[in-house]
Amino acid sequence: MSSQATKGDPSKASGAPAQLESQMSSVRSSSVYATSIFAVIVSIVAFYFLKPSLNAEFSHLQAKGGITDWVKPGDKSGEFKRQASSFRNWISSDPNAEFPAEKGRYHLYVSYACPWAHRTLIVRKLKGLEDIIPFTSVHWHMAEKGSGPPPHRIAGQLKLTSAGGGQGWRFATQDETVPGENTTPDPLHPNNTHLRDLYFAVNPNYEGRFTVPTLWDKKKQTIVSNESSEIIRMFYTAFDGLVDAKYKDVVLYPDDLKAKIDDVNSWTYDDINNGVYKSGFATTQEAYEKNVHQLFKSLDRTEQILAESSSQGPYYFGDRLTEADVRLFTTIVRFDPVYVQHFKCNLRDIRSGYPHLHRWLRHLYWTIPAFGETTQFEHIKKHYTKSHKQINPFGITPVGPVPDILKQDEEVGVVKKAVA
Repeated sequence: MSSQATKGDPSKASGAPAQLESQMSSVRSSSVYATSIFAVIVSIVAFYFLKPSLNAEFSHLQAKGGITDWVKPGDKSGEFKRQASSFRNWISSDPNAEFPAEKGRYHLYVSYACPWAHRTLIVRKLKGLEDIIPFTSVHWHMAEKGSGPPPHRIAGQLKLTSAGGGQGWRFATQDETVPGENTTPDPLHPNNTHLRDLYFAVNPNYEGRFTVPTLWDKKKQTIVSNESSEIIRMFYTAFDGLVDAKYKDVVLYPDDLKAKIDDVNSWTYDDINNGVYKSGFATTQEAYEKNVHQLFKSLDRTEQILAESSSQGPYYFGDRLTEADVRLFTTIVRFDPVYVQHFKCNLRDIRSGYPHLHRWLRHLYWTIPAFGETTQFEHIKKHYTKSHKQINPFGITPVGPVPDILKQDEEVGVVKKAVA
């Protein structure tokens, strides 16, 4: 009876498959749940074992900081401490030297924005090296963060990187029109997009900063030097055998002034050249005030020196252009357009607060092409204001001062009234 009744009742006939489907659905749900639980367990175990290495790597990156982490993370002093240059080889006039002076062998990579690189452009022109050492300028923009290798160089390793591994200075692209002579893609290495590519070509494990100037040896395919103070001294004499006689007579580090120049360089570098950075990159009020007050004490000192030497000539040491002029100029020409507002170096500006410094600056800029023609204000202003996001997060570039530098016979209103 029951079998016949079931057979003859459609609703009861469909009950068995429905029940089977319900059971299968329950099994599938249980399977998914079990799989999820397993995945969670695996994740917990993996995290437990990998956490120490992740923490270590993260701590390493935090401690090392990125390209625009100017104060080392965790440094409670708030003081900016400039790193030493990594490549310190030397070009010599000796043909048997490791790096002998040869026409066309070396290529100089610079940024018009950078005061340290600017030194090398000035001396290159003063010494007549334009046809001997070609140069390329990077784009004015420096990317945020990171000083380690790009991700593809650490593939397969458990590695945390910041902002693509750290970009740094980049080359202009073919489709960009950027002011400044030779602001182009890398002419020697078409596949290079960033200056860092040169550094990793020399050392795939390089962990320092990618700095300008960078002096490249095309024969050895290596970096000779990235220390500006030493590059300019190489340029003084190493290539004298290859330049016209008039350029041999340009002596920027004369024997009788060497001791004075070295003394001036010492405090000018620490208090003025680097002092603007120590003020601007400070991360505590105490560090900022300490460095900005020392900066202006040394500017006052420089003003007094120029006041005393002005009766003998327009240069730092009177009638002779020297290294002291070159090294000071690259900071002072950037002072009013950038450092006053961007680095908060605003106790005084040059054009209204330092008449002798202002006169000295304008003489160099307007009368000696090596100074004026190598100064690119668009690069200078845009680099600082659009690259330093920790100082200027919206990347707004101030319009003033106008003009970037005054003519030799011009003065700001307050100075005109003072001398009237």
